[in-house]
Amino acid sequence: MINFQNKFEAERVLPPIKPLNPTQADYLDALRRCPQVIVLGPAGTGKTWIAATHAADLLRNRQIDKIILTRPNVPCGRSLGFFPGSLEDKFAPWAAPVIEAIKERIGKAAYDIALKNGAIELVPFEVMRGRSWKNAFVLLDEAQNTTAAEIKTFLTRIGEDCTVVINGDISQCDLPKESGLRTVIEIIDGQNLPVPVVEFTRAEIVRSGICAMWVNAFETARI
Repeated sequence: MINFQNKFEAERVLPPIKPLNPTQADYLDALRRCPQVIVLGPAGTGKTWIAATHAADLLRNRQIDKIILTRPNVPCGRSLGFFPGSLEDKFAPWAAPVIEAIKERIGKAAYDIALKNGAIELVPFEVMRGRSWKNAFVLLDEAQNTTAAEIKTFLTRIGEDCTVVINGDISQCDLPKESGLRTVIEIIDGQNLPVPVVEFTRAEIVRSGICAMWVNAFETARI
């Protein structure tokens, strides 16, 4: 376990995560109470930022051994082609929003140390089969772009003492087939599983007024 009370972090006093609306408060409460949480909603509502920041606090306070970050490698537009470098280098562009939130919370130096020592791990779906995690915070971002088989693989990797967050916006699915996230929600509803589903609306976008304007404009245009 990494000790973050080092020369980079010793004097930093982190304020508690402050919810900006009732749904964010419900989301934070679910993260603190439940081992698994599904969070849905449009861009800009804080889904990823809250999960990543909460995970960073748990790691900094040594309440978990590691943070596991994963997301399906599906581009939201035309592909830029092959990314060079190590596995972490290839995956980092996909996980950039989560990485930036963690760096913002614990500092770049602490993030780099955690990544080097394995306390933060970037796990592409291609290498997930056969893995098992315990005493970790596991975040699946952009889950709407998983297939049913992929999200099943993800959920069956989870071991003891883990907090799991599945984050996505079904309306932004880039797959030509049914979203695995939708499948999981239907299973939770159909079998009454004890997994809270927190859903943000367009009215709860906090990123910026411009973000809210365009999300609403495209929704109105049904594009």
